[in-house]
Amino acid sequence: MQFDQLKLSDTLQKAIKAKGYTTPTPIQAQAIPTILEGRDLMGCAQTGTGKTAAFAIPTLERLNQARGTGDWGPGVKALIVTPTRELAIQIDESFTAYGKGLNLKNTVIFGGVKQHWQVKKLKEGVDILVATPGRLNDLINQGYVKLDNLKIFTLDEADRMLDMGFIHDVKKIIAKIPKKRQTLFFSATMPDAIIGLANSLLTNPKKVEVAPVSSTADTVEQKLYYVDRDNKRALLHHVLQDPAIPTALVFTRTKYGADKLARFLSSAGVKAEAIHGNKSQNARQASLQKFKDQKIRVLVATDIAARGIDINELSHVINFEIPNEPETYVHRIGRTGRAKQSGIAMSFSDREEKKHVAAIHKLINKQIPTVNDHPFPMGSMVVEIPATKEFLAKANHSAKPRSNRFRGNRGRR
Repeated sequence: MQFDQLKLSDTLQKAIKAKGYTTPTPIQAQAIPTILEGRDLMGCAQTGTGKTAAFAIPTLERLNQARGTGDWGPGVKALIVTPTRELAIQIDESFTAYGKGLNLKNTVIFGGVKQHWQVKKLKEGVDILVATPGRLNDLINQGYVKLDNLKIFTLDEADRMLDMGFIHDVKKIIAKIPKKRQTLFFSATMPDAIIGLANSLLTNPKKVEVAPVSSTADTVEQKLYYVDRDNKRALLHHVLQDPAIPTALVFTRTKYGADKLARFLSSAGVKAEAIHGNKSQNARQASLQKFKDQKIRVLVATDIAARGIDINELSHVINFEIPNEPETYVHRIGRTGRAKQSGIAMSFSDREEKKHVAAIHKLINKQIPTVNDHPFPMGSMVVEIPATKEFLAKANHSAKPRSNRFRGNRGRR
């Protein structure tokens, strides 16, 4: 199947061609016709499968067809709820790109910033609203978001909503939307709590499952390095000496570990920043944009903060620490090797993490090739990487006490 075989308007077909797409991904090929029919859909698909286009394209088509009918009233017609600011912004950008020429208004709202500009957009009129749960509930309660005429409700990354504690907020939203609607439900995993939520939301849904979590893309070359914990930083520094690594997304298990590793890399002359849940959304978005623009070479991230990072040309993912859950490994390395491009995933395992590696091997049903030829095999002497002179100079400069000149002036008054 090709995109031009789908029942889409000429305007949408033109926008899809402008993006350079001709063949739908598996989830797009299954989901788009179902959504165009007006059926509810339950999709089990992880980030990187083309999921956003799978619901954005048919949502735009259905709204375009409905416009001008007696069923078209004021307020939001399509609502997409997603857990993170980063993902919300990316989804909104997709609606803007695919909806070019359709004259449907879309906008995005999220917390962590002042609401003034978001309220201004809502007052101007919005057909398609992308939102994070907390800010959406706030603006509903303030009367700025009207959902009486909602036609299509999409809940994206449902399992991450559960992980991040947003399910209560989501249930509040569900209680405020019309019972008569089309519902699209997406989740990378389907634990019992998520299945229960899906069953309460969906009516006779079509179930679509793509790229099960146990599979890793053939386009990703996987490498495993066994190294003592105290030499992991030295190994990372060594790996990053390779100019063939333009940028790398590096995963740690904890927020503290992410900050500490980003500081180490910066001190060693590698431009790096960290993103995690304790960072403000503005700071996270700024770091992500720097990474996309290659103003920094390394983005150190925790799993929750990285969810929603969508970078098609990411060449390298590095597991500085092996995740406790083997499914998380699959999600992590799935951020490279997208859009039929090749990618490399490197994993550093110390002795205590070997049990996690074994669990990963069992899940993906194959052994990750081991790299034995590296300078820091287990049992090596611990190597400390000195900070660069530039970093030390900056650190010393920022540590200098402020001048007492002004204090002295105040004292003489």
